[in-house]
Amino acid sequence: MPLQAMPTSVHLPVRPEWLGRLREEIIAPDLPIVDPHHHLVERPETGRYLLPELLADIGSGHNVKATVYLEWLSMHRAAGPAELRAVGEIEFANGVAAMSASGNYGNTRVCAAIVGLADLTLGAPVEKVLEAMVEAGGGRFRGIRFISATHPDQQSWGSLINRPAGLLMDRRVREGFARLAPLGLGFDAWMYHTQLGELVDLARAFPETRIVLDHVGGPIGLGRYAGKRDEVFAEWSAGIRELAACPNVHIKLGGLGMRMFGFTFHTGELPPNSEELAAAWRPYIETCIAAFGSERAMFESNFPVDKGSCGYAALWNAFKRIAAGCTPAEKSALFAGTATRFYRLSEEPM
Repeated sequence: MPLQAMPTSVHLPVRPEWLGRLREEIIAPDLPIVDPHHHLVERPETGRYLLPELLADIGSGHNVKATVYLEWLSMHRAAGPAELRAVGEIEFANGVAAMSASGNYGNTRVCAAIVGLADLTLGAPVEKVLEAMVEAGGGRFRGIRFISATHPDQQSWGSLINRPAGLLMDRRVREGFARLAPLGLGFDAWMYHTQLGELVDLARAFPETRIVLDHVGGPIGLGRYAGKRDEVFAEWSAGIRELAACPNVHIKLGGLGMRMFGFTFHTGELPPNSEELAAAWRPYIETCIAAFGSERAMFESNFPVDKGSCGYAALWNAFKRIAAGCTPAEKSALFAGTATRFYRLSEEPM
């Protein structure tokens, strides 16, 4: 099976003029943050979001100490063996990390850890791809994301990808997955709430492999689920609690600005402020924290994808509002500590 292709209409467009209509004071500006999930990309369907654009968002006032780069089919090699073309994305992200490490672009350690894409349907031979990525990452490569998200209604939110159902249950995929832990690599999972049982099964089958579930586990808010938020929440939250019983699984708190969640902030005359975002997102985030605990949960920006719904300053302010009742130790974990440990940021080349 070829590496997964990115659809052209699944994400909300970023509108700088609209986002510029809102300014708000930064809450707790000194609180250290590690942003464990962002992309860098330049394609016709996504626009340009490279180091200068990321730094502009980071410079909006929050104390972002480091970031983690997540694959988004960026800068793959144009030639060479198909299975190795994704190594180009690791080379690209490591180059950005080297630029950041020079100190010429501010104090944030951008791309301090790198998560790439390797085709697990290759089975055991994917090990050679992973080894090439380890080498290309210059000490920053930490694992892969292999998206399994699929649903019959996905055209409702613009996704045109038809992935096989039950992908994480596939024998060859698991044969490839088994090569991660021996290389010290972790796994980012992205799927919809209807598929969480597959990740439970995978996590139980590979208890030694570190797994993090992206974007609160994808409770769908469109298609057949439109107008059924309470019903979806009940099914999703049950899946989250079952998954949290697997001690090798962590969760990312964010991604809620994506189209498929069914929120409508992007339709407003003004972008949402942090109070509005916090009110909408709180039930999902608090459920995840209650299930996983602060030591296995981490806030994420998912920029530039979530930038179609809100600004970087408002997003992190919303997270700070949601976490206002947490202890200082819990806040430290949620905003930086969990991500630092999961992605082993202390091991970044100096």
